[in-house]
Amino acid sequence: MSDLRWGPATGVGSMPGGDAREAAKTVTGSFEGPEQGIPYLAELPARGPGADMIGRTAGLLTELYARVEPSGWRIGDRPGRDTRRARAWLGEDLDALEEFTQGYEGPLKVQAVGPWTLAAALELKNGEAALSDPGACRDLAASLADGLRAHLADVRRRVPGARVLLQLDEPSLIAVLRGQVKTASEYRTHRAVDRQLVESTLRDVLDVRGDAASVVHSCAPDVPFALLRRAGADAVSFDFSLLTERDDEVIGEAVEGGTKLFAGVVPGVDTGLSDPAGSVMGVRTLWRRLGLNPGSLAESVVLTPSCGLAGASPAYARAVHAHCVRAARSLADNPE
Repeated sequence: MSDLRWGPATGVGSMPGGDAREAAKTVTGSFEGPEQGIPYLAELPARGPGADMIGRTAGLLTELYARVEPSGWRIGDRPGRDTRRARAWLGEDLDALEEFTQGYEGPLKVQAVGPWTLAAALELKNGEAALSDPGACRDLAASLADGLRAHLADVRRRVPGARVLLQLDEPSLIAVLRGQVKTASEYRTHRAVDRQLVESTLRDVLDVRGDAASVVHSCAPDVPFALLRRAGADAVSFDFSLLTERDDEVIGEAVEGGTKLFAGVVPGVDTGLSDPAGSVMGVRTLWRRLGLNPGSLAESVVLTPSCGLAGASPAYARAVHAHCVRAARSLADNPE
């Protein structure tokens, strides 16, 4: 496990608008390293197909390509316009990040869709999700791992002082585990994938990080904390408002085992923000309920929005970043 002194706050990944330089400027200005938080490579899905979560990651794949169909992204035989567009936008985002991180030393987060959400979203030639074909799932995971390895090397080259943190976004993971992903007809669902296979595939993809740390993000209910820990995730990112007391035991075990919690405590769409101390009241209550040492709070928890900020206004996105930093300071100063 890599050095986990990352910073007190960060964002999930997506930002509003379509200006890569403006997004990079906002993110790097909000989170300036270990004291302020973790800057990240912003995603701007408002630009259209190829900048969306699935298309962006599809552009990272090696020897597998995808194109946009009316039903969504479909795996094809050769790179086409959609692949080129996804790669061009990623390059634009990386150029902007590089510009605003000159001389930067500290943590830096990059995000990609994980293998199971990708398998649930990408279609095969017959229109069914790759999830329907175990061989396709294996090929997809291997291609993703190769692409991520090259992507991380590029980020390290561009920002040599960065301690890279790899985030895999897995919003469909619970649906995959429970057999809730619908078939193309929408009359049936794909069968549940074996938990051990889910875990081993995630582990294989996370292993590409090398000396980087890793976090798996899911803003769905019932995040499988124990499975993600076994798969090698150094941190788990989640919507704090979806926790129930049923999660207490696995969260307590995760914290005591050294897993970081990326707690989404601020709404991702425009709303009135409470005072920063109010935003972390639930985190303090959880700590007391678990009987954990209050002094470990600031070391164990990184504060984030509840999910990405693509649906927010630019002003709200900036305000949320600042709010997370202030709330983290409140948590560190007054853990009880």
